[in-house]
Amino acid sequence: MRAVVVHGAGDLRVEERPDPVARTGEVVVAMEWGGVCGSDLAYWRNGSSGTAVLRDSLVLGHEVAGRVVSTGPGVSGWEPGTPVTVHPAHAAAGSVLPERLAGRSNLHTQVRYFGSAASHPHTDGGFSELRAVPAHQLRRLPDGVSTEQAALAEPLAVAMHAVNRAGDVRGRDVLVNGAGPIGCLVVAAAKHAGAATVTAADLSASSLAVAKELGADRVLDLGAGDRLPDDCELVFEASGAPAALGGVLRATARGGMLVQVGNLPGSAAPAALGDLVTREITWVGAYRFVEEISDALDALDDGLDVSGVVTHRFGIEQAGEALATAAGPGSSKVLIRLSGD
Repeated sequence: MRAVVVHGAGDLRVEERPDPVARTGEVVVAMEWGGVCGSDLAYWRNGSSGTAVLRDSLVLGHEVAGRVVSTGPGVSGWEPGTPVTVHPAHAAAGSVLPERLAGRSNLHTQVRYFGSAASHPHTDGGFSELRAVPAHQLRRLPDGVSTEQAALAEPLAVAMHAVNRAGDVRGRDVLVNGAGPIGCLVVAAAKHAGAATVTAADLSASSLAVAKELGADRVLDLGAGDRLPDDCELVFEASGAPAALGGVLRATARGGMLVQVGNLPGSAAPAALGDLVTREITWVGAYRFVEEISDALDALDDGLDVSGVVTHRFGIEQAGEALATAAGPGSSKVLIRLSGD
C-alpha cells in the first residue's frame, strides 16, 4: 500500500509499506479521504509539532474516513464495506483518567493520537491506503454522510467542542477571530448551536469568503482596515496568534467570555493581557474534543453543510503538493484522496 510519510523537516515521501493485518480487536480500513491539519504541516515544515519532535518516520493524518475491509479476532459488527471515520485518540493501556477529569478524556495525559510524534514509538496516522484501527475508535457513518464529508467530522468536532466550552450559545452574538479551517468550522458550529449572529474576523479576504459561506452574518477584513468591536459577549479566538490576544481581549465585553481554540505556541510570547483582569473576562481553553465527533456526524446527517471549507482536493500521489497548498495563501481545508474510485 501507499502511505504519506514524513521523515524530517522538509522530507515528505509517498512510499510503499506492507499491507496491515488486523490483530485482535482491530479492523482494517481502506482509507478514502483525509484532511490536512496544521499539525501535519508542522511535522512537514519543522520536524515537530509543538513539543512533539520526530525521532522516526511518521505516517501523517488524523482527519480520515474510509470503508471496512476486514476484521481481526474478537471483533464483530463491522461488515466489509461499512463506511467509517476514526476517533483519533486512544488511551494508553493501563492508564487511568483522574476522577476530577471524568468526562474529559481529551485531557488524558496518557493518550496515543493518530499521526502524532508525542510518544515513542510514534503513532502512525491514516494517510495511507489501508490502516489497521482498534475497533473502539471507529465511528459508523450515517446513511446520508459520505466518506468525503466524514473526513471533515474530526475538525468539525474540534469546533463543536469549542462551542460546547462556551455553554449555551442560543440567541447570543458571537465573534470568531481567525477564519482558517477551524475558525470557519466554529462559525458553522455556533450557528448550528443557535447563535443569533456570528461575526468572523481575519486578515485574509479569501478566508473570510469561506467563513461567509459557512454561515457568518458579518465579516471583518482586518487586513483592509476593519477593526474588532469592543463589546462582544462571546468570542472565539481561532487564529492562535499571540499578537492577536490583546486586541481580542479588548473586543470581549466586560464580564464576557473568550474561548481559546487556536493553538498558542509552547514558548514564551509577548501579549497584552491587562483587559483579562480589568474586564473580568472568563478565558477558557478548548482542546481537541471528547465525543463530539459523533455529534459532528449527526449534524452532517441532519443537513449541516460544511463542504464550503474545502478549497482543494488532491490524489495521494500529490501529497506533497497538497501540503504545500494547505500551507500557502488562498486555501482553507485541503483533502487528499487516499484510495477508492
